[in-house]
Amino acid sequence: MNNLKKLGLTALGTALVTAGSAQAASVSVSAATSLFFGGEDNSNAPNGWSMTDSLTFTGSGEMDNGFTISTSLEIDNAGVYDDRSISIDTGDMGKLTFSGSGTSGPVGAWDDLTPTANEESWSTAISGTADGPTNAAVGTNGFIYDYTVSDGIAIKAAYEPSRGTTQVESSTEIGVQFTGIEGLSVSAAMGENNNTAAGVDNNVFNINYAMGPITVGYQSNESDSGTADADEDFTAIGISYAVSDDISVSYGTSSLDYEDSTKSDQDSNAVSVSFTAGGVAISASHQTTDNVAGTSTADNKGYEINFSFAF
Repeated sequence: MNNLKKLGLTALGTALVTAGSAQAASVSVSAATSLFFGGEDNSNAPNGWSMTDSLTFTGSGEMDNGFTISTSLEIDNAGVYDDRSISIDTGDMGKLTFSGSGTSGPVGAWDDLTPTANEESWSTAISGTADGPTNAAVGTNGFIYDYTVSDGIAIKAAYEPSRGTTQVESSTEIGVQFTGIEGLSVSAAMGENNNTAAGVDNNVFNINYAMGPITVGYQSNESDSGTADADEDFTAIGISYAVSDDISVSYGTSSLDYEDSTKSDQDSNAVSVSFTAGGVAISASHQTTDNVAGTSTADNKGYEINFSFAF
C-alpha cells in the first residue's frame, strides 16, 4: 500500500473513531433551474430547447471534538439522484470527502482551468462529441482529501478502490495548488487511471494570472496509456475580461494531440459571454472544432445559451 492510500485510510479511520456525538446540526434545501438552447452545424435536430431542474439537500453538524460532518444530495432531471457526498472536516488535519458521485480528484477537477465566461474551448456539445482534456478516474465511490499546508499552498489527494473485473487495481491522484502571490494561481497534479487493464498515467498543469479585469491562463496535460498508440497531449490558452461586476467575456483555444498516427489533432476555439444579476445568470458560447475526436473529416461548429435561476 503506497503512502497516499495509507494517508486517506488513516484520516478516515481517525475521523470515524473520534467523531463522537453532534452538538448542533442544520439542514437546508436549495433549488436551481435553467433553460437551455443549443445547436450545431452538423445536426438536423428540430428542437434545441431543453431545461434542467435541481434540488440539493444539505445537512451538517459539529461533533463534540470540533469535527464537522456534512452530507449533500442532489436530485435533478425528474427525480434522478445525482451528485452526493459525505465529508468530515477536521479543521487543522484537513477535510476528507467520500464522493458517491459528482466530485473529482485533482486530475479531473483541474483538467482545464483556463479562464472562461461559460464553457471551455472544447466543451460545447456537438455531433461526434469532442474528446476531453484528460483521462481521470476518481469521481464515483472514491475518497478525496483536501489539506491546507499554509497560506497560499493547498494539497488535494484522491483514492478510488478497485472494483470488479474492469478495475482490478485502485486509482490514486495527488496535486498541489499555489496561490501565494496576488493574482497568480498555479496547479499541478498527477495520478493513475486503472479503470482499464492497460491503465493510464495522467499529469495536468495550469497557470493563471489576473491583472485587474483581465485573466490569462495556460493548461498542459499528458495522458500516457499502457495501450499502444493511445497517448494524448492537451494544451489550452484562455483569456477573459470582466467588463463589469456583472458582465464577462472570454476567448479560449485548445489542441489535443494523438499518438495514434491515424488521428488528426483536435483543434477547438470558443468565444463565451456571461451576465449575472442576483439569482439570474445568462451565459452563451460559440465553439468551432476541427477534426472532432481525431477524425479528419469531422469539422463542426456549436453554440449554446443558458438562462439559469437559483433559489
